[in-house]
Amino acid sequence: MTELGREEATKKDDRPASGLVAEIVRILRKRKGYTQDQLGDLIGWTGSAISAVETRAQPVSDEMLVALEPAIGEGLGVFTVARPYILRERFPKRFRDFSILEAEALSISTYEDFVVGGLFQTEEYARALIGGGHPTPSEEKREELVEARRSRRALLDRESPPLLELIMDESVLHRPFGSREILRDQLLSLVEDAKHPNVSIQVIPLDRGLRGSHAGDRGPMHLVETKDHEHVVYMDIEDQGILVSRLSEVSQLTHRYAKIRAQALSPDDSVELIKRLAGELA
Repeated sequence: MTELGREEATKKDDRPASGLVAEIVRILRKRKGYTQDQLGDLIGWTGSAISAVETRAQPVSDEMLVALEPAIGEGLGVFTVARPYILRERFPKRFRDFSILEAEALSISTYEDFVVGGLFQTEEYARALIGGGHPTPSEEKREELVEARRSRRALLDRESPPLLELIMDESVLHRPFGSREILRDQLLSLVEDAKHPNVSIQVIPLDRGLRGSHAGDRGPMHLVETKDHEHVVYMDIEDQGILVSRLSEVSQLTHRYAKIRAQALSPDDSVELIKRLAGELA
């Protein structure tokens, strides 16, 4: 196999759910007697888009999965079942294992010191943040990552949603990505998210360092209570996803997080600060 062939095979093997769906689309399309163009016309896509999915040149979109179900799903629900697996494959590989824990978590406590936590990002904020990274992703890849990031908010609509706590350094609230308007909309979105009974948002004021130690000086973290009542910590540092489960290390990070929380403004005061900063951007 050539180097190019090995690279392409590795790329394909990296998305097993997409490969399975591609085969299912091809089999069910032929069972219905449709050409790729006919199926495309039926669900509002082009024949070339169907071809791209079947040959794995392009992963199937969530919108296409929804459209395929009534068209060729034969009442099996296979495309509906596939949706969360396909969405998960759009995350960076380092994040995929954690995304499973996050989607089923009982509680998630997050500290961020540079950006708004991914769960709480607006679409435009996420798009500006992802598009401005290095290396710069293609427009297609950027939109795929934005869709995946926004899909994480589905856990807010669970029958029993998790307890969510977000603590941010105040500097996050002053740092615009894309434009001041995008930042303002992001701040207003945080205010709305804070209205959920299971959501708590707190801010560490800028002058924390002047008044003593800053417990959050070692970077962001996510503390998770899993569905099995286990506790793990996830850290995403320089494109490295680190999942900590050793009890002694989780305990130390949990204590550090408790110190961070103690140094933050109350939830009510934090929301008032966010409102004021949003108003200043108007």
